[in-house]
Amino acid sequence: MSSDPINLKVYREDSSDGDGVGLSDPRLSSGRRQMLDLVNGLHSTGVQVDIDLPMTAVIGSQSAGKSSLIESISGITLPRASGTCTRCPTECRLSSSTDPWSCTVSLRFMTDALGQTIPVRNVAFGEMIYEKSQVEERIRRAQLAILNPSTSPLHYLNTDDGEEDDREVTFSTNCVCLHISGPGVADLSFVDLPGLIASVGIGGNPGDIELVKNLVTQYIQRDSCIILLTIACETDFENQGAHHLAQKYDPEGKRTIGVLTKPDRIQVGDEDRWIKLLKNEFPTLTLANGWFSVKQPDSRALASGITWSEARCQEHEFFANTAPWSGLPIQFQNHLETTNLTERCSDILSELIAKWLPVIQDELQKMLKATDDRLLGLPRAPSLADAVNEVYNLVSKFTDGLSAYLEGTPEGDGLLQSLRPSHDKFRKVIRSTAPDFRPYERNVDVADDFVAPNILIDEEPHFKPEDDRNAIFVDEVMTRAQEAITRELPGYYPFVVVKQYIADIISLWEIPSRNLHDDVETILMHKVKEFIRREFSQYPQLQLHVTCVMTEHISTCSKSTVDRLDWLLELEKQPRTSNDHYYRSYFEKFAAYYKACRLRSGDQSLVEKLKAYDSRSPDESSFGTAVTEILAGFSKLGISRVTPADLLKVLPSDPYEAAIGIMASVRAYFQVAYKRFADNVPNAVDHELILGLDRDKALEKVLRKELGISGPDGHRQCLEYLQEPLNVSRTRGELTHKRDRLLKAKRELMRLRL
Repeated sequence: MSSDPINLKVYREDSSDGDGVGLSDPRLSSGRRQMLDLVNGLHSTGVQVDIDLPMTAVIGSQSAGKSSLIESISGITLPRASGTCTRCPTECRLSSSTDPWSCTVSLRFMTDALGQTIPVRNVAFGEMIYEKSQVEERIRRAQLAILNPSTSPLHYLNTDDGEEDDREVTFSTNCVCLHISGPGVADLSFVDLPGLIASVGIGGNPGDIELVKNLVTQYIQRDSCIILLTIACETDFENQGAHHLAQKYDPEGKRTIGVLTKPDRIQVGDEDRWIKLLKNEFPTLTLANGWFSVKQPDSRALASGITWSEARCQEHEFFANTAPWSGLPIQFQNHLETTNLTERCSDILSELIAKWLPVIQDELQKMLKATDDRLLGLPRAPSLADAVNEVYNLVSKFTDGLSAYLEGTPEGDGLLQSLRPSHDKFRKVIRSTAPDFRPYERNVDVADDFVAPNILIDEEPHFKPEDDRNAIFVDEVMTRAQEAITRELPGYYPFVVVKQYIADIISLWEIPSRNLHDDVETILMHKVKEFIRREFSQYPQLQLHVTCVMTEHISTCSKSTVDRLDWLLELEKQPRTSNDHYYRSYFEKFAAYYKACRLRSGDQSLVEKLKAYDSRSPDESSFGTAVTEILAGFSKLGISRVTPADLLKVLPSDPYEAAIGIMASVRAYFQVAYKRFADNVPNAVDHELILGLDRDKALEKVLRKELGISGPDGHRQCLEYLQEPLNVSRTRGELTHKRDRLLKAKRELMRLRL
């Protein structure tokens, strides 16, 4: 495998541990070290996806000396392939230790190849390294593993066929994590981000420019991120895009630390401008934490095998002996060299962590509760391990609930409540088929004087025909009766006349009965489908199959209901009743009503007076005296309980007396029959169609059979039934992973008792 020779150059290992750098200085507080450990631990949980964690992000344009700065802080060498050096974040956790120097490399996967969030996965990448010279190659392989998430990381750890050009993704948000510890190592944590690129080479992807920019933005846009901005002194300041990006997300410069690299390459005449920048004297470029400058070994020094300590000595000599750096006041001398920068970064990061800890704890609690609430709002995850039993339970729960629903529930929008308007409409329609008998001849113009009967006002709402279209006049009834005479004796008329009138009425009941059935079936189907959606919305396949089975089951019950209605209609075609009392009572009322309507106006007045007469109230008028005498005469004859209204029966006979009797008989029978039918039809529909759905546990039986739960292929079918909508399972998975991250972070906080 070929590689650029510079990739193999590293600092030669020091023979001594050297002095402490930054927070590794034992004079500094161990509390700061503990805070750094805490944040490092929180980062390892992946919770930074959910809440902002304090961090230091190293950014810069390509070739700004960013990698050299990282190397000088960490004491290791990073891979330097052609083009962009870093294609994924490299998280460095540095900690001082009395144990021998060591480095562990791990991979943190938070997204897949498509950029979708996945459960945070920390993968150890090889055993611990004790030789600094081995780190560069391990990091190179780790980056290849990150850029090829579909391939096992071990492939790149153990084989030599991985080249930098073999990449599944161009850049990645997944991290290479380094934990470096040992004597003289700074207590510091930071993340090295890909260098911003202004253009791509031949065959490159122009989209990479924006891709890298977005990746860097994800980190530095957070208020909890310290921006370590590297600016190369060899290039015009305004042409380095990292500065503009940092200024965009930290316009006041409160969390940006400026680092000037390659000070030995400042063009002649530009020294004052860079010194002015270091002194923080540019109003538009002022940073709260100031500007620093570092000097790293060039390629020749690296090739000669310079050690880290030697590099620091050369850096010190450069700034101490090279103008204009050597002439800076003491307060600015502290802004030169890597050791001063590292110490300042350590201080700032520690202060930021202390400031953010209460916020992190509060945010963690709030987010845990919100996540739990969202999880509780989702349907329960199905048990795929026992799919058949799971479907059994779902079906049983559904059938029990639907059975209770069919029996009736108190809710205003329940099934039976929804059917009530259809029942009321049916009863009114059947009531409206009452024969419109008129007790006068067709050619008699008394329509305006005709008064509809009010004898039923205590039983049902008053009903009066709108017009005469369906009127049956007394002379027409008489004609029909006379035409029907065959072998009857004089004064007798065939029963067939009454029967035919009744048959005509019954024929009008079929359509309303079918309409009621259709209305109930439609409402029932809608309510059942609504019930199915509510119960099985989590499982589209099961919902679809249950809907099909229930539709067919309702259709089967519907057919038997229609048969039952046809049977009831056939039953009504043969006039009969055992309800003699009500029939005779209605007959007498209608007979008296029709007779009264046929009286002359004078006689009509007599009728009204007789109906209104009250024997309990003294009436000394001639009319009252006459009525009293007549009633007394009946009493003397031994005829008791005669009322004034009974006197109407002794009025002169009517030539249409027989027709009046037929009319009263038909009308009386209608009252008995329509009430019976108006009850029987809704009851039959309820019995056959609604309650019939689950008679003898029919619901559960038909669903188990038609769904094939108990069949030889039941397990496979049940697995298909339990497939959730992708958005539900994905949301639950994301929330579950998020909850796991938050709980790990919470445990990490508790572990350190902070």
